[in-house]
Amino acid sequence: MVAADGPAGGSTREAGHVRLPFFVYGTLRPGERNHDLFLRGRTRSEEPGLLSGAVLYHGPGYPYAVEADGGTVSGDIVTALPGEYGALLVALDRLEDCVPGDPRSLYERVVREVTAGDGRTLRAWVYVAAPAVAARLRAHGSPVEGGDWRTRRD
Repeated sequence: MVAADGPAGGSTREAGHVRLPFFVYGTLRPGERNHDLFLRGRTRSEEPGLLSGAVLYHGPGYPYAVEADGGTVSGDIVTALPGEYGALLVALDRLEDCVPGDPRSLYERVVREVTAGDGRTLRAWVYVAAPAVAARLRAHGSPVEGGDWRTRRD
């Protein structure tokens, strides 16, 4: 279901969610294994970006952004094609094991400001480590040096 907020030109919402781009920083980035499976052919644009206020941690096979002052995570800002937005939101929530309100979730989908390569600041959906996962990573995890998953050493 798609509905508009306010007059023409207002924010667009779908299924109760503001339509925002996604900030991806791990296996959904172009060239990584989940990009082709989930994003190819479903995006209008993809551009480099940065998320401030988070530290990137190694996970088992994929990374986690953990919110923390002073950190920066490199990634890509992905804008879905309008007709693909709802299905993509559902698919990414499922991929990221993100179930709002479920303490067993691995990730939470949150709105954060990200900075595009040209300096623009915009709001985007970001999957960050859920509280229990974030606590474990802060205590025992290994940060990705430089905050860029592409430069990791496996």
